[in-house]
Amino acid sequence: MFNKILIANRGEIACRIAATCRRLGIRTVAVYSEADAQAAHVAACDEAVCIGPAQAAQSYLNAARILQAARDTGAQAVHPGYGFLSENAEFAEACAQAGVVFIGPPPGAIRAMGLKAESKRLMQAAGVPLVPGYHGAAQDDSLLAAEAARIGYPVLIKASAGGGGKGMREVLDAADFPAALASCRREAQAAFGNDAVLVERLVRNPRHIEIQVFADAHGKTVALFERDCSLQRRHQKVVEEAPAPGLSDAQRTELAQAAVAAAQAVGYVGAGTVEFIAEGDGQGGIRGFYFMEMNTRLQVEHPVTEMITGLDLVAWQLRVAAGEALPAAPARPHGHAVEVRLYAENPVAGFLPSTGRLARFALPPHVAFEVGADTQQRPAALRVDSGVREGDVITPHYDPMIAKLIAWGETREQALARLAGALAAVRVVGPETNAAFLLRLLQSPDFAAARMDTGLIARELDTLLASPLSAEQICAAATCAQLEAERARQTTDPWSARDGWSNGAMPPRRLRWRQDNRTPMEALLQRAHGGWRLALGEGAAQPLRWHAAPSGAHELHLAASWGDFALRAHVAHDPVAPKRLHVFAQGGHGIAELHDAITLAASAGAGGSGSLAAPMPGRIAAVLVRPGQQVAGGQPMVVLEAMKMEHTLHAADDGVVDAVLVAVGEQIQEGALLLRMRDATAQAATPDTEDAAA
Repeated sequence: MFNKILIANRGEIACRIAATCRRLGIRTVAVYSEADAQAAHVAACDEAVCIGPAQAAQSYLNAARILQAARDTGAQAVHPGYGFLSENAEFAEACAQAGVVFIGPPPGAIRAMGLKAESKRLMQAAGVPLVPGYHGAAQDDSLLAAEAARIGYPVLIKASAGGGGKGMREVLDAADFPAALASCRREAQAAFGNDAVLVERLVRNPRHIEIQVFADAHGKTVALFERDCSLQRRHQKVVEEAPAPGLSDAQRTELAQAAVAAAQAVGYVGAGTVEFIAEGDGQGGIRGFYFMEMNTRLQVEHPVTEMITGLDLVAWQLRVAAGEALPAAPARPHGHAVEVRLYAENPVAGFLPSTGRLARFALPPHVAFEVGADTQQRPAALRVDSGVREGDVITPHYDPMIAKLIAWGETREQALARLAGALAAVRVVGPETNAAFLLRLLQSPDFAAARMDTGLIARELDTLLASPLSAEQICAAATCAQLEAERARQTTDPWSARDGWSNGAMPPRRLRWRQDNRTPMEALLQRAHGGWRLALGEGAAQPLRWHAAPSGAHELHLAASWGDFALRAHVAHDPVAPKRLHVFAQGGHGIAELHDAITLAASAGAGGSGSLAAPMPGRIAAVLVRPGQQVAGGQPMVVLEAMKMEHTLHAADDGVVDAVLVAVGEQIQEGALLLRMRDATAQAATPDTEDAAA
């Protein structure tokens, strides 16, 4: 076994690898960019080496600097995690040339499975079922369009060197094919340095089912059961679970056998995932399955397999890379596990990634990582894998995932209930998150009944984005928190009292709250019989009662009632904006900011009418309009590349492009003006996430 390894990654996967190494007595070396000098993964390792600036191309993708760090620290092996260099055959070869073990498959296996077209030819020879499509080397646009017509619409264009949903487009008819192909090529070139694509028939009612495989250098290959990753948003996995519901024993056996055959066909060694697309029967089962691709690395969703098997898959990786034989695989999985990915993103704004400091980052009681053994054991009820801490900054340089929440139960229903309870307890102040969206997704009737396919989220998006908190609930909680804060500042000086007492008639007190993008709401407070009466908006005044207790720095646990309404919530003050309060209740998150009339008028007029501004930092990937061009509301105008994905900014209303203020390839900051419009009634564009990060 190794004495010291270098972890060539960052974030939660680097922390998770370090946890296993600590258990096995292996010293670890972290590498970090200048933006990550204070990151959690740096603190989790025994040593750390800075390898360059914040840009991934100059740090985490810089193979030469990583290998120099390995040599300088005496690391015997490199674990690439996932993403970055994990599926880079040239990096695996460079490790061997430097005398450092690459903890992953042989370079030949990475190459064979890295190009989708080549891998599908190999799978066809190995007898693994394939979706009908074009996987050829010829890439002329007209040829691809002809092949799409031969296959029959709808079709799926996929980057041949791609993964993680990047460089993938669904095309419903021939008229949309040229634009989709151009967008797919552009994103594939930016993400993978290769714009080759393949075209396949789009499978109806598709389910995404994958098999975790492991192989050693002694000729043994095993399948560690299946995972279902069907809940996706634009081909990015959102929820993963194991085992996959609705499969027969015969289907599980067939999938496992096909996955083992796929791994053996390329001489695989180490951890890998063979992904299949299955045609759903509409009732939670499947009719057949087809090979999609093989991920030649550890997957983001590997914890659900660990939870049902009790195995430490990173420990297996280390042992196999050190030349040991695989231990005996468990006979069958135990229980059910479900994982969700908590992202710093704003679902209501098209899932636009969100940046900023984690001023508050509260999670439910959990284990940071349930370190397993090499034999089966009972898992914890809730596990959280995270690479950030309260106070850390989510930057635009890397993937915006801030944590993975994984729940285990004896049954699927128990696992889902535990995970829902965990999500309801998540509280983040700073960047927006998808916690409320994930909770509503877990509670959707079709998913709860395991009637799902990859289109479920798109079909139910409006329902999933609806806030569980009303404007009145947010306003009432913020009002109680404001009164509680004032009461806490009282002293023995009677002039400091804010209890509303007067020896004469006093006019009602008015608090005006602005809530997210909603119309401002007024809270009218009247003193009555030693207490308060509260009227919200146009509603009648009702007796107001509350009890509050501290539940963290600048946070209250609040129980409030007014009239027939009651609410239990956590209310946190925003350290950046003292008048802004964050309300967490019923699995939802609302923001209320105290404003007077002058402040409200000023904020309403900010931004400059008729301009298109960048919603986040990034690089201009394409400008789709020119000065003087007439545009219609909803028309695509600019493509912004940020956080490993493309975002198309659309015109909010009809107008004329007055000036284009940016050029393709230019790096811009959040709020930078991109276009100036005339005769336009809206001041901004609506972002539409083209694709999501891996």
